[in-house]
Amino acid sequence: MGTRSVGAGAGTVAELVRERWGDHRPGLWFEGRSLTHHQVAAGAAARAALLGDLLPPGAEPHVGVLLDNTPEFPLWLGAAALAGAAVAGINPTRRGPELARDILHTECRVLVTERAHLPLLGGLELPGVCVLVTDEQAYEDLLAPYADACPEPGKATPKSRFLLYFTSGSTGAPKAAICSQGRLAAAGRSLVGQFGVRADDVHYICMPMFHGNAVIADWAPALAAGAGVALRRRFSASGFLADVRAYGATYFTYVGRAVQYILQTPARADDRDNPLRTGFGTEAGAVDAAAFEERFGVRLVEGYGSSEGGAAIQWTPGTPRGAIGRAAPGDDLAVIDPARGAECPAAAFGADGLLLNGQDAIGELVNRGPNPFEGYWRNPAAEAARRRQGSPGPDEAGSGGGWYWTGDLFYRDADGFLYFAGRTDDRLRVDSENLAAAVIENILARFEGADAVAVYAVPDPVAGDQVMATVAGPFGPRPVDSRPFDPRAFEAFLRAQPDLGTKMAPRFVRILDRMPVTATNKIHRAGLRREGFRCADPVWWRPAGESEYRLLDEADVEGLVAQFRARGREELLSR
Repeated sequence: MGTRSVGAGAGTVAELVRERWGDHRPGLWFEGRSLTHHQVAAGAAARAALLGDLLPPGAEPHVGVLLDNTPEFPLWLGAAALAGAAVAGINPTRRGPELARDILHTECRVLVTERAHLPLLGGLELPGVCVLVTDEQAYEDLLAPYADACPEPGKATPKSRFLLYFTSGSTGAPKAAICSQGRLAAAGRSLVGQFGVRADDVHYICMPMFHGNAVIADWAPALAAGAGVALRRRFSASGFLADVRAYGATYFTYVGRAVQYILQTPARADDRDNPLRTGFGTEAGAVDAAAFEERFGVRLVEGYGSSEGGAAIQWTPGTPRGAIGRAAPGDDLAVIDPARGAECPAAAFGADGLLLNGQDAIGELVNRGPNPFEGYWRNPAAEAARRRQGSPGPDEAGSGGGWYWTGDLFYRDADGFLYFAGRTDDRLRVDSENLAAAVIENILARFEGADAVAVYAVPDPVAGDQVMATVAGPFGPRPVDSRPFDPRAFEAFLRAQPDLGTKMAPRFVRILDRMPVTATNKIHRAGLRREGFRCADPVWWRPAGESEYRLLDEADVEGLVAQFRARGREELLSR
């Protein structure tokens, strides 16, 4: 069929799924196979009918999905939408009791998985959970009686829970953020308008679908526009361009280090010969975004939307280099100093564009207006921490009795453009000064040979924090084209940076060839912080009062531990 009108007024995801019924254009591609849009809708209807029979009476209509990016993932998303149920994306990098906790906390009475992930479930106590294994014959036999099911209207409303997706657990157990059908459908339509998504587009989903990025920013706009979806089981930098060409992909999303990994693949003269129009994501960085556009001819749009939906920033033409954009329509965003509850002053920049007043201008991004934050599943304490009052005053606005605090650090220029400066838990306090890790990372990223940089706090034996940096690059001995890390060159580099404050120079520098990342390709900061300077990789350090870096050896470590022990702070080293 042709490109009929799609998704213009749909208020639920279920309506968007039903609109694909009777659409016989190719709509989903995976590893040499394809399904039409109609087959996807029919498959969703069959699974919705099955789910209705599997759920015990009175049970929460929640289904856990522990899958790679296979066709079963979007099929079960569609099924949940039609059934008025919610999908909990289960992270396959979780293990043992933590994995069981995620499944049981979200009250999933049905868990959809595949044989590759069955070993993760071995020995887990999952009472009352029905496990479906999608690549076994028994699953096909279970689905067969529902093959003629049709999408039934009326089971879902815009307020129906649709996603329970876990946010970062760096400060405790992951929280399951709630996303309703209405919010996801609206997000999909918004991105269709922002990027001009058409029904003949193909969205390439290579980020893991258990994460909100792939579902909200990639799958949802494709569904809203009636566009096709091409799945990659797991992200592959080396397979990226070949997939894009094979599927005719026009749009993709990214998070974390994915763009950097693609740029590290060997360049070819025909890299620009590809159908991509847009990449949309977070944390690529201005340098990598420019390099990606130069090499592949594709503009990357850095976006910001808190996982919980409480605040959004939109890029528009004219957005300055390094900025994400301005507040999305309807959001009253402010950069707040949490200690004072007052707005931070506007950022001041030098003639070279460098931030001059980060100490004062960086604060937490807060939405003071009404916002669509829908809470966390069974976690009122986390909800209260996320949505609380700011400084008392008659101008406070918002829903739920308070402002929405994003947990992210930003600064704002005089024209209202917002710049990301890290997470609030990435803030360091050094000699009574507050520092943002992202600002230091941006400076250290200029060091020649640095492929990736992570900056984080390690405890100080007296009080507060010390700055530690991990620098990934071809500094050997493993990479074939490695060269030794030169501490003298690094010291000279630091001295030459005009925006490196006196407290920002790292006390410790860990050197490795590849940055550790999470399942969503974000830097594994929690692991780096936990290992600190007592790690297996080479660490260079500057003892207090010294200006030169030298290798940290066992005697140095013993001496540092003794300092912590003498001040009763040794337990900080094991956090």
